[in-house]
Amino acid sequence: MFNFGNWTSAFNELLLGFMPEWGAVLLECVLIGVLVLLAYTVLALFYILYERKLCAWFQCRLGPMRVGKWGLLQVFADMFKILIKELICLKGTDRFLFKLAPYIIITSSVTMLACLPWGNGLQIIDWNIGIFFILAVSSVGVLGILLAGWSSNNKYTLIGAMRSGAQMISYELSLGLSLITICVFAGTMNITELVNAQNNAWFIFSGHIPAIIAFIIYVIAATAETNRGPFDLPEAEHELTAGYHTEYSGIHFGFFYLAEYLNLFIVSGIASLMFLGGWMPLHIPGWEGFNEVMNCIPSIVWFLAKAFFISFVIIWFKWTFPRVRIDQMLSFEWKYLMPFSLVNLVLMTVCVALGWHF
Repeated sequence: MFNFGNWTSAFNELLLGFMPEWGAVLLECVLIGVLVLLAYTVLALFYILYERKLCAWFQCRLGPMRVGKWGLLQVFADMFKILIKELICLKGTDRFLFKLAPYIIITSSVTMLACLPWGNGLQIIDWNIGIFFILAVSSVGVLGILLAGWSSNNKYTLIGAMRSGAQMISYELSLGLSLITICVFAGTMNITELVNAQNNAWFIFSGHIPAIIAFIIYVIAATAETNRGPFDLPEAEHELTAGYHTEYSGIHFGFFYLAEYLNLFIVSGIASLMFLGGWMPLHIPGWEGFNEVMNCIPSIVWFLAKAFFISFVIIWFKWTFPRVRIDQMLSFEWKYLMPFSLVNLVLMTVCVALGWHF
């Protein structure tokens, strides 16, 4: 399979040929930052249209069709509208925290995006505690939501923020336990090693029953973690209007909007990394011809296809199940999901210790 790392190494050598090392590193950091922000924006616009079209398909309608062919330019029109809207800061708000909150959320989201391995040799951050770092950064986004609700000086935004904080902190436990279950099976938290360990078989196949249980728990917890239906209680329109970002307008509201859709891609990308091999092709032991054909598909295509598939499942959940009550949502996590996650972690540990896996 083609290694994109050869391109990056060649580019680094080219820069070192006519500038000092510190200059090459600085230029590479700037270029990587620009590419990450560009990918962030493009993915957000794609996901907005992706969900609108899927929602329309589920409801037997067409979705946006007027702006551009098949409605493809509708998201660009919406983005332009958000950019030209006035930024309003209401009287009585904590202006500093009110303006800081959306930047905290967008920073957390962009940092998590930079940790994902997009392809063979296409990874920005690769630490030996990569999964732990992703979980830590994801927790920072909760602070932005709580600040947004509290600083808006509105009872509806405060209730929405408290709901979102309770929901995200609660379901983050099950989400983290499901990831730790796979780390126990793999014996590492390094993202590159996790992908390479799935060369012969993806973890959802080789990890046996505990890996399948962990995958189901992860998808449910990730749906709640991203505040998506049927767990979208922080944005319950019939109760709280728009929830914690009710008082935001213009680009500040756009930051919340973009982060919501990009978090959907990020949790889908993490699921692809931990359970479906990341950018690793589908390999079946003994089928050498089939494996060679799979290797011909670029690694970035494998990663994006798996992430879009997981996103499709999460969107399917949203437009299939009705919204639950806040007490039902928290009871489901603390009484059922987290105990199952703990038992599954112990089961995976026993399977690894005794060799009961493929």
